[in-house]
Amino acid sequence: MNQFYHQSKMMLASLLFLAVSFTTQAQLKQTASVEGITEYQLDNGLKVLLFPDNSSQTITVNITYKVGSRHEGYGEKGMAHLLEHMLFKGSTNHTDIPQELTTRGSRPNGTTWYDRTNYYETFNATEDNLEWALDLESDRMVNSFIAQKDLESEFSVVRNEFESGENSPSGVLMDKVIDAAYLWHNYGSSTIGNKSDIERVPIENLQAFYKKYYRPDNAILMVTGKFDKDKTLKLIEDKFAGIKNPAEPVRKSYTVEPAQDGEKYVTLSRVGDLQIVSALYHTPAGSHEDYAAIAIAEQILSDNPSGRLYKALVDGKKASGIWSFSPFTHDPGFIYFNVNVPSDKSLDEAESTLLTVLDDFSQKPVSQEELNRAKANLLKQIDQISRNSSYLGTYMSEFIGAGDWRLAFIHRDRIETMTVEKVNAAIQRYFIKTNRTVGKFIPTKTPVRVEIEHTEGLEDLVATYKGREGFDAGEAFDPSYDNINQRLVQGTLSNGIEYGFIKKNNRGNTVNLSFVLRTGNLDQLMNTGVVDGYTARMLDKGTTSKSRQQIEDKLSELKSSIRFQGSNGRLYARISSTEENLKPTLDLMVDMLKNPAFNQEELDKLKTQDLASIESSKTEPTFLAGMKLRQINQQYPKGHPMYAMSLEENIEAINDVTIEKIKKYYNTFYGLSDWSSVVAIGNLDEAFLKTYFVEQFKDFKSGLKYKRVADKYFENKAVTDEILTPDKKNAFTVGALTFEASQYDEDFAALEMAGAIFGGGFLNSRIATRLRQQDGVSYGAGGSVNVDGNKDDKSSSIFVYAIYAPENEAKVKLGFEEEVARFINEGITEEELKNAKEGWIQNESVSRAKDNELLNTISNNMYYDRDMNFQKDIEEKVKKLTVKDVNKAIKKYFKTFDQWTVVYAGDFEKADIKKEEEKVD
Repeated sequence: MNQFYHQSKMMLASLLFLAVSFTTQAQLKQTASVEGITEYQLDNGLKVLLFPDNSSQTITVNITYKVGSRHEGYGEKGMAHLLEHMLFKGSTNHTDIPQELTTRGSRPNGTTWYDRTNYYETFNATEDNLEWALDLESDRMVNSFIAQKDLESEFSVVRNEFESGENSPSGVLMDKVIDAAYLWHNYGSSTIGNKSDIERVPIENLQAFYKKYYRPDNAILMVTGKFDKDKTLKLIEDKFAGIKNPAEPVRKSYTVEPAQDGEKYVTLSRVGDLQIVSALYHTPAGSHEDYAAIAIAEQILSDNPSGRLYKALVDGKKASGIWSFSPFTHDPGFIYFNVNVPSDKSLDEAESTLLTVLDDFSQKPVSQEELNRAKANLLKQIDQISRNSSYLGTYMSEFIGAGDWRLAFIHRDRIETMTVEKVNAAIQRYFIKTNRTVGKFIPTKTPVRVEIEHTEGLEDLVATYKGREGFDAGEAFDPSYDNINQRLVQGTLSNGIEYGFIKKNNRGNTVNLSFVLRTGNLDQLMNTGVVDGYTARMLDKGTTSKSRQQIEDKLSELKSSIRFQGSNGRLYARISSTEENLKPTLDLMVDMLKNPAFNQEELDKLKTQDLASIESSKTEPTFLAGMKLRQINQQYPKGHPMYAMSLEENIEAINDVTIEKIKKYYNTFYGLSDWSSVVAIGNLDEAFLKTYFVEQFKDFKSGLKYKRVADKYFENKAVTDEILTPDKKNAFTVGALTFEASQYDEDFAALEMAGAIFGGGFLNSRIATRLRQQDGVSYGAGGSVNVDGNKDDKSSSIFVYAIYAPENEAKVKLGFEEEVARFINEGITEEELKNAKEGWIQNESVSRAKDNELLNTISNNMYYDRDMNFQKDIEEKVKKLTVKDVNKAIKKYFKTFDQWTVVYAGDFEKADIKKEEEKVD
């Protein structure tokens, strides 16, 4: 039986891919070049985009197929997304893709949207890795298995993903509103698909869909990062030039959505606490000039804190938060507004305010000030993306799906040149009641309709576009431990601030900086509640000389960002800027640190948002399970900085925060103590930074000594608990086991490998393989081994988790129990260790190549009084590990699942009823 099945599968695969043949004559021809991105095309139609960035030290390979939910037919809802999952199941020359992705230390994913599907891998910049990634994508373009056995396990995983979305009232409401807004066009259908189509799709249909759309003339391959252009072009030719397209050409979709002829209304009733009101308008395609006007209008309405809706609803204390969404689509799309309304506020009043502001939008024209602010915010976001080559590669997928990658630059240019007149004209055209979906039907004798032209002339629009001069490619920075140690300049300033600087030439002259203040001890921090976090979060809400809006406007002007985070006497400030704008950005950070306004209205908004967030989480399995796990293992008294609050205690603590308490905390704990640090990487002036931090902080002192609040090892309680969450279609399980160890112990390297094999990697860990790949019961499952960085506390732990349908609780429990026992009793294999080592080493290299992650490593090393040799030594130990070493560590630290703390949260009562009904049937 098994042999016959195998032969049948191979015969089917041979027939399915009979059209694939190879030739060596096709050549890449350059077809376009805009701002550092160069387009080439093979004879078979494959388009290739190359974007070199020597400063990244990583490579991202991203392939985009022009197929998404827009292309699905009757009975095919969710097929594009299901196919995305199937392409990780293996192909002719890459039979275990998750293992390969993990072994290479890559950071991969696949995503599906309305107009496209993309697959990407970010990995250490080596020729070997690049050849592997290109070979992977060329092979699974036409040789993916798309086998029945894989569909049987994966369709339930996708269904689980579908069900996890069903847990979110805001997500479900959005899907319902979008669906109601469209009569015929597929934008009305959720990308995740229809549950019955996901469950019942025949494998032959999925294979046909794959063969129809996965082909060179329907794909755009983009390579960004550090690579040799000529060698890369040769590799691409070798891997892709021989792939032929099917004889049948890709047929373009032609459905045009008719004009909406009346306001619509949707009502959703589900279990939950947070109220929501939303509104949608039909808008033009991303390639249409009016889309840029709509993007600006969206900013003017939704921006936090300047937006008209934000001011009316959040500042007006009628709602806790607002967000909006306007996808960049190939065909005419939509703009969607979501308003969160706490249960103690009136939903009717929030709805009335929302619709009044939207109705008045065309009667109260956009001002030049609003336009300038919106432009600055949007252009800042675009600028920051343009300086990040890793993200740029996947970001371009949106524009490729909408028609052409050059639309990204055209869209930016249109924002820059947009006028008040054009924005107001767009508002007059699209923001009308008959073009809106809220939920009510209102008859009218004089209907007004908006006919939105379908996408035309796209080829002419982009054909002659040249763009502007792009950023330089940056420096080829070597992320090796020795080079980082050599390039890192360290010392202590006269005011006690420790510093660490790495000067290097980044793409776009980018600079990333981290500034850390640590003050106080346990006695001083007792009973401060959540005031520490609120104090940090209030810093960017206004100073004595600048309003919150002025701060945001200044950051947009500088194309920079400043973020603060605080807890337990620690304050973290993080800056992302450029060489040119670093000085004024630092000045702004210093002003926020030294001269906070601590405005009552801003505090009220923060508290309202947090309380609304808690309210929305009251019935969420993931939130409740995590909170319960912490409470079961509670080891600190109430008032201790690390005390795990209950939901009610958290609400009480938030309500207890006042401006007076924030000011008291600030005056007590803020300022330099005996431990502060600044770390910066990028295009920087070391001498300037040293002088600046001495001068600006010479009088900014807390007067307190710093003593770390200890978090000593404790043994977890062997407890299993269950939480019922009625009407939630997804369940969540989390388990924890504590053990005593630190990163300084000899076992650390072995524990890193054990954790990678047990719960890490990309879909190929023991846990993920069992619950997702084998049993097909969980969309998200895995685990981790977390080893304490402090040599004194040694408070380490092992975690596992799984998301699943409640009726699969028993399978999840059995899977955890058996896999933990098998891990202890049988240990790991040579192949697993080899792959884990390779993946871990390459992932560490990728981490060192990313400035934001390297900042954290350097800052931690300074705090723990060590250098990059610490990490280098660990890597050397990892390389020398044997299977015996790792298995010894597993037996020493892992325990059977009955000794863990485990919490199950879900609608298990309804699942039990369903099982009983199935028995009766």
